[in-house]
Formats: sequence, structure tokens, C-alpha cells
Amino acid sequence: MKRGLTIVLLVLFLLNVLGYYGVFMGLQFVNEREMRALFDDDNFLPEEEITIKVPITVPYATDAREFTRVDGEFEHQGETYRMVKQRYISDTLHIVCVKDNTSKEIKQALNDYVKSFTDKPSSEKGSTKTIQNFIKDYIPCFTVLQSEESGWNKVLSYRTHTSMYESLAIQLNSPPPKV
Repeated sequence: MKRGLTIVLLVLFLLNVLGYYGVFMGLQFVNEREMRALFDDDNFLPEEEITIKVPITVPYATDAREFTRVDGEFEHQGETYRMVKQRYISDTLHIVCVKDNTSKEIKQALNDYVKSFTDKPSSEKGSTKTIQNFIKDYIPCFTVLQSEESGWNKVLSYRTHTSMYESLAIQLNSPPPKV
């Protein structure tokens, strides 16, 4: 009895802390994991495939006989697509994609949930941009650039309003000038 009540109160507490945003991100994570497992096993219907051909010139690139597995998601004209595999042949990149309706539904539900906090009615279309990362200002983002070559390095430090621990290392390929 006590254990069950404790679990229920803990779930309510986590829902209070994370809110429905955490629930939506959990659903999105589960969907991504399931889609990756399906794509890794090539367990999707060929009728669902959409091939995109992108003309691109890459110097010294060799043609690929086999497709390579890629992960990615993009949105085009309101539809969400997942990249499955790609190959490069004769200055053309062939990308095989599959439409992801579950991800679209999750994002639409999150968008409707966020709109419920505004004063605008949900039928009004003032902005068609999907609000999917409204907490992105509070999630830390790090970029690290490392050079494999030896040479002169000068470390420049700077601060932004989001993080105090960012630094930038610039690779200089020549020694300092002689005075």
C-alpha cells in the first residue's frame, strides 16, 4: 500500500517538474528508437520509400555501389520524413526517406498543448511555425574543435549570456612575427 502510494506521488511529482513537455519528449524518444530498429533491420515496406536525388559535386568522391545507413529527420511541406540510407553516384546523392506520421502527430500534439496556454484561439492561424523546442534556451550546448596538426595555438576566451565556460582555440600555421 505504501509502496504504491509512493510510486503514484513520485509520478505526480515528476509530471509537475517536467510537465507534459517531458511526456512528449519521452514519446518522441521512444518513436525514434523504434524507427531506428525498423530501419536497421530493413523492416519497412518498399511502397513507403521516397528517393530524393540531390545533384552535388564533390571533388575526388568515389561512387558507392551499396547504400549506407543514415539517421536523420526533416520536415517538408508539413510532412515529417526520416532518412534511411544514402549513396553517391555520378555527382548525385540518392537519399531514401520514409514518411514518419507518428513523429508528426507527436509534434502536432505538443504544438496544440503549447497553444492552449496562449490567448489566441486554436483555429486562428497567425503563425504556422511549429513550437517544438521552447525550452531550448535552458539546455546547454557545447562545441569542441580540436586540431590534429602541430603549430602555434592561441586560446581566446569569451563569455555569452548563456554560458560562462566557452572558449575558442584558433590554429595559427605560422610563428609570431619577429620584431
